[in-house]
Amino acid sequence: MSVRVDPSVQAELTHYGGDTAVKCFNCGNCTAACALTDQDAVFPRRYIRYIQLGLREKMLGSLDPWLCYYCGDCSDTCPREAQPGKLMMAGRRWLISMYDWTGISRLMYRSPRWEASFIAIVALAVLALFTLPSDFGYGLLAAHPEARESVNLAYFAPKDVVHRWDNVLGLVLGALLLSNAGRMVYRVSRQGPPVPLSCYLSELGVMIVQGLTQIRWRGCATGARKHWLRHFFLVTSYVSMFALVMIFLHWFQVEDTGFHWTAYIGYYATAVLLVTTGWIIIDRLRKREQIHKESDLTDWAFVGLLFLTGLSGILLHIARLLDMPMTTYALYTAHLMIDVPLLVLQVPFGKWSHILYRPLALYLLAARRRAESRRPAGVIEGSPLPVRS
Repeated sequence: MSVRVDPSVQAELTHYGGDTAVKCFNCGNCTAACALTDQDAVFPRRYIRYIQLGLREKMLGSLDPWLCYYCGDCSDTCPREAQPGKLMMAGRRWLISMYDWTGISRLMYRSPRWEASFIAIVALAVLALFTLPSDFGYGLLAAHPEARESVNLAYFAPKDVVHRWDNVLGLVLGALLLSNAGRMVYRVSRQGPPVPLSCYLSELGVMIVQGLTQIRWRGCATGARKHWLRHFFLVTSYVSMFALVMIFLHWFQVEDTGFHWTAYIGYYATAVLLVTTGWIIIDRLRKREQIHKESDLTDWAFVGLLFLTGLSGILLHIARLLDMPMTTYALYTAHLMIDVPLLVLQVPFGKWSHILYRPLALYLLAARRRAESRRPAGVIEGSPLPVRS
């Protein structure tokens, strides 16, 4: 198979934080130091070599960046200070932008101004929706007289309407993420011989287990327990909030100021969100570990919006319990001005998409290995003829 070299790839990666590939002389220390590599996944060395040689198609079809959890051991042992872990992180950003057919990811990762603009546009759209009178509700500026006397979200944001739009937003974001994932599968499937459907079906459990637990992260040599546990609890917080908004909204967004059972789930999700994201922010400011030394605006925007979502949510809940109507409505609006941009931009286009791409990469790798194990001994990959001894 012919391979086309693209000299612009290395320069292109610099826009995604991969500006150190030129330092690497491919000694292999990074791969030797990584606890997760094996004969089928020789990262970071192989992927860095793809970058250096300008093998765009190889890069697009590679799973290597998704198999890396950036523990930093490779960067600590690199004699050339090429920061292989950082290059894998840049590779993930680049791949996300390549999977995304809308081009939004590319703009966000390449330009802080574009990301800030996207966040502002979505936030202002939410503000307009909740401040101006419309079919959605009475609006903050024209709240119903009864809603001014006591908290009554039925006048300000009817939960039937909120639930309907939640479902619409969820379907749109899900469709975008799945369509991008489909492009990932297509790119990967073009590398190497075809994998039978039976192999994909037999390895489906890998996708489910890794998606729910990300347990492979525990295999890292440095900081594995801390980072995996923090990430695991953060995912349980996502799932809890998703369940409250998408399934239990009628019990979660109540009209009175009493205490309801859904509050327990909300308290758990909010506490986990604030503690884990606050912990991550502190670690990033201290920069004591490799994983926290290189953070661009997209990384800060993700963790910052998550923290503010939890903070605004608990403040909103307190205002509702204290029966402060206008404060409650203002905080409700502010909460969604933070949460909606987080969902709209991060789920299909940003860091939240890792929740799908990582387990999907492990699933595709497992299916490929299953297919290779079924091939007759002595057959070279991609060759229809056995090798004669």
